Amino acid sequence: MAEVELIMPKMGESIFEATILTWLKKPGDKIEQDESVLEVATDKVDTEVPSTYAGILKEILAKEGDVVKVGAPIAIITSDVAEGKTAPAATPADGKKAADHAVKEVAVAHTNGASHDAADFKSSSRFYSPLVKNIAREENIPVAELETISGSGSEGRVTKKDILDYVQSRKVGATPQPVVKHAVTATTSAPKVQASISAGDEIIEMDRMRKMIAERMVDSKRIAPHVTSFVEADVTNIVQWRNKVKGEFQKRDGDVLTFTPLFIEAVVLAIKDYPMINVQVDGDRIIKKRDINIGMAVALPSGNLIVPVIRNADQYNLAGLAKIVNDLARRARDNKLKPDELSGGTFTISNVGSFGNVMGTPIIMQPQVGIIALGAIQKKPAVMEMPYGDVIAIRHKMFLSHSYDHRVVDGALGGSVVRRVADYLEKFDINRSI
Repeated sequence: MAEVELIMPKMGESIFEATILTWLKKPGDKIEQDESVLEVATDKVDTEVPSTYAGILKEILAKEGDVVKVGAPIAIITSDVAEGKTAPAATPADGKKAADHAVKEVAVAHTNGASHDAADFKSSSRFYSPLVKNIAREENIPVAELETISGSGSEGRVTKKDILDYVQSRKVGATPQPVVKHAVTATTSAPKVQASISAGDEIIEMDRMRKMIAERMVDSKRIAPHVTSFVEADVTNIVQWRNKVKGEFQKRDGDVLTFTPLFIEAVVLAIKDYPMINVQVDGDRIIKKRDINIGMAVALPSGNLIVPVIRNADQYNLAGLAKIVNDLARRARDNKLKPDELSGGTFTISNVGSFGNVMGTPIIMQPQVGIIALGAIQKKPAVMEMPYGDVIAIRHKMFLSHSYDHRVVDGALGGSVVRRVADYLEKFDINRSI
């Protein structure tokens, strides 16, 4: 029997550390290869880490709540593998090199490459992540000053955002506002109005995902001036077509055919017609994205929201879109998504109609500049122009609402995009095959 290290695996291109949430096994437990051993959290997703070996969990090296670099050992497993055999994942040295490189890049980006003597953190009883320490060193922030920063992380831990906000305030000579630490306002450093609490009220602590959602939504409203345009579309053709082919599709492919892939296809076609909606803002520069990566908002059983991304959505046919939409939605609800499947989106859709809502004003997913909300499909009387005159008919109608970043998207472009999406839905070929 040999002792082998279970290391923190690489979980995405831009992820270099993760927080341990829960150990699913305890010392002495038997572990099968590829069996989940613990749950970890990154800035994008919570996920389970499988064992690279079969054996017995001998020792846990990283406790719940610890922030661990990719490639660092987190447990010892007694295994039947031959002595000296390496794990099929990155080595601790490789992980450390990657993490240190990422930390250095972030620090240098905020200091134009300036270098300072390392601060002595040994005198502090407070925990600081390697990233926070490097930024403090590069910005020449002494430990005594660092300890005055209020942390918004777990147990008051100073996060990357906390120290970067402090650095920005420090540069302009402003006094940074402390972060208020209570359930409702732990996501931003702006002054807050204290909530009133009465007898019988229930206080619910935000979970990690809800805190992240709250922070990103506040940031988006602060960063981008939102404007929303509305269009009502006649979607009778796609309703009738779906009713005609959904049985055949399920029998052939073993899966359901929802409206979502039809909506995504129309959005992709509209983006091709108006490529300047597929952009991102970087200071005074506009980055026109080559790929069309569509994010689709998915409501989780917990009530939280997650946005998996369909990369290169323009390269799928309708059947392919249907399959990937179902797969991503299913794995999102089961917490089985990979971190890379939640990043890289260039435009987002949100189907508020699934909740019975007729329209919404969605908040943009930064750094994108547009998001479309799709309302509930309703039967309505409508005037139709026929060769022999106007008639009133029962039609299937829905509202589409497009929120866009008015810094770079004016009303003409924002309104034209959502109108074009509606046009593609209305002109859908009812004789089309799938």
